[in-house]
Amino acid sequence: MSSTAPSVGLRPAAVLSRGVTEPPMTPGLDPESQRWLRDLRSQGATYDEAVGHLHALLLGAARFEVSRRRPSLPHLRGDEFPDIAMEAADDALMSVIRRLDDFRGDSRFTTWAYKFAVLEAAVKLRRRAWQGREVPLEPEGWALFSTVQPTPHEDAEQAQLLDVLQRAMREILTPHQREVLIALALNGVPIDVLAERLGTTRGALYKTLHDARRKLRARLAACGLTPDWLERRS
Repeated sequence: MSSTAPSVGLRPAAVLSRGVTEPPMTPGLDPESQRWLRDLRSQGATYDEAVGHLHALLLGAARFEVSRRRPSLPHLRGDEFPDIAMEAADDALMSVIRRLDDFRGDSRFTTWAYKFAVLEAAVKLRRRAWQGREVPLEPEGWALFSTVQPTPHEDAEQAQLLDVLQRAMREILTPHQREVLIALALNGVPIDVLAERLGTTRGALYKTLHDARRKLRARLAACGLTPDWLERRS
């Protein structure tokens, strides 16, 4: 996409349905936030200008986040980063405009909007970093559950815990719960990457992970083992 802000056709439903060009403002908002909301809910040149300014703001936020994370992604080519920032700004713009009615004024509008760009940039960088890589769904990371240089007592406790935990994962978790728990908690797959590969949502994966951990905590407790051990490592 070009560096020029898209002339998006997204306008709040209230504007389109009632033809309102000056919708009521939320009481208590600072003047700048009021102006942003008013202009983004308007039409014509005022709307287009506001969209352009918002896109520039979001692009700056996305570029900052990409630059901040760039040292941790040495395997990505340098020419990929500008495109990632632009894609993040474009998607963030769409999200902000769709969610104008969600803005409650807990912060300045620009602060609220800035977070959309940061999130989009982080998600796109994680996805690009995993592009073409196999998502490990098998328990490659059991060693991560071990304490560094455990004492003999800790070593024996960990061996017992791991044995109970692995048997519980086979016996009481569904195949999908095992896949999600192993990928996220053991193998460190980013949740948005896993959601994309499995064709689901972050929310659904969080629910699956929560249910799996709840089952495992119950099994550990029934065996007289402390569920805190599981919490510290997942």
